[in-house]
Amino acid sequence: MTPDELSEALSAALAAAVADGTLALDADALPSTVHVERPKQREHGDWATNVALQLAKRAGTTPRALAEDLAGRLGSTPGIKAVDVAGPGFLNITLEAGAAGELARTIVESGAAYGRSDALSGRVIDLEYISANPTGPLHIGHTRWAALGDALVRILRAAGADVTAEYYINDAGAQMDRFGESVLAQIRGTEVPEGGYRGEYVAELGRQVLAARPEIVDLPEDEAVALAREEAYRLQLAEIRDVLSSFGVHIDVWFSERSLHESGAVTQAVERLREQGHVYDDGGAVWLRTTDFTDDKDRVLIRANGEPTYFAADAAYYLSKKDRGFPGKIYLLGADHHGYIHRLKAISAAAGDDPAENIEILIGQLVSVQGAKLSKRAGNIIELRDLVEWIGADAVRYSLSRYPADTPLELAGEEMLKQSNDNPVFYVQYAHSRTCAVDRNAADRAVRREDGFDPSLLDHPTEAVLIGRLTEFPRIVAQAAELREPHRIARYLEGLAADYHKWYAECRVLPYPDEAVEDVHRTRLWLNDAVRQVLANGLDLLGVSAPERM
Repeated sequence: MTPDELSEALSAALAAAVADGTLALDADALPSTVHVERPKQREHGDWATNVALQLAKRAGTTPRALAEDLAGRLGSTPGIKAVDVAGPGFLNITLEAGAAGELARTIVESGAAYGRSDALSGRVIDLEYISANPTGPLHIGHTRWAALGDALVRILRAAGADVTAEYYINDAGAQMDRFGESVLAQIRGTEVPEGGYRGEYVAELGRQVLAARPEIVDLPEDEAVALAREEAYRLQLAEIRDVLSSFGVHIDVWFSERSLHESGAVTQAVERLREQGHVYDDGGAVWLRTTDFTDDKDRVLIRANGEPTYFAADAAYYLSKKDRGFPGKIYLLGADHHGYIHRLKAISAAAGDDPAENIEILIGQLVSVQGAKLSKRAGNIIELRDLVEWIGADAVRYSLSRYPADTPLELAGEEMLKQSNDNPVFYVQYAHSRTCAVDRNAADRAVRREDGFDPSLLDHPTEAVLIGRLTEFPRIVAQAAELREPHRIARYLEGLAADYHKWYAECRVLPYPDEAVEDVHRTRLWLNDAVRQVLANGLDLLGVSAPERM
């Protein structure tokens, strides 16, 4: 019996109580879903609910009286072994071993679909993350959002949302000109301009640009800067794409900021916001009255010299997302972007949206890695590429995913490489590889799960704990999606791995060589394979591999 099935049984009991007059409520007053949860103490049963406490007062009865009535109605439900009333009116429910163990077959037959739901069905979301300037390599700060952003995309999709992963390419403005000037300086052997870009990667870009476009040395300064800028931009963006691919990150839409300017979208955005009544002129500049929407000051859209501000591009970009059919817009921004929260929400409100519904802004805190060397190419940063080469994509992704985004984080680089139970990613991946080893050994000993399955045999205390943990996976995924917290998946997997290792130590899945194969062995193989499936599903949500051998 799954939590959903138990919830349905409780709903049916409540409906029956209303129908026979025991519960003095209208049917419409009953909750659409009765929430059940795992008790903190195993001896309190498999599941618990406080629905009696929620409804009793409105029904003119006591919680305990209502709980006792529900307990009597549930007692005859197939799959339920016992229902106890605790305290002021909690219901503690214990399932029959067979009803609980049936979940193992459900998981194996569901495969990769187990844990997926329609909790966020109908939600259409644009999730923008990383969005680093194409003027240099991705570094450790971008790495955290690459790991969390991609995991969040996967988790939201698993919960039924329609999600587009987007990267906003900041390829407009003075920074791009400085980039071009810096690359050209490397080509010509001149001094890098003040505020320009330095590092071996700039020199390497210069060498590549010169090899591809040797005519650059004879061009006038303006033309040479423009050519250096465009060629280096193309090369640097290609590297960013390549590095993200090696990190297991897939971006659906690469959106160019300059396209907003070239298409006239920035000018159009200003006029659209003016039509909404939130734009005014002052001192020769064009302003958006963001103070109407809790911002600390109004923001300039068009400077007095006629040049649009970066904020104007932000507004045009927001409207582009809206026009492209994304009611939900999630921005994943770095620790230095706290000031963007109010201004982006103000844009949303000025555009006629509901900032509480149509826009979310998640701020990630700084991260560092002990023992990591600064990039030889970039000089003063730790590159994502170097981290992947040193530690591996799996260890980096998992380690970054297991902490809340708003937590400052310092990772121990050498610890992430250790093959020990103290290394969380190894601990979880090893559990998966162990389930695979059990499956291979089962085949060698002719233990075939299709030859028998008797869930009532899964009655060892460690099996009850393990099955209970497996039951929670769909709820954990839906919760991680709703709260935008991938770390819940990682922490769940670590708990599952611990429960599996303990079960493995106390219950023999396979017979000894001189023993006959019995149904208990076949049934435990189903449970072993159910754990393997959930571990694989959970690791996939984090973009981490599930190795069969370690």
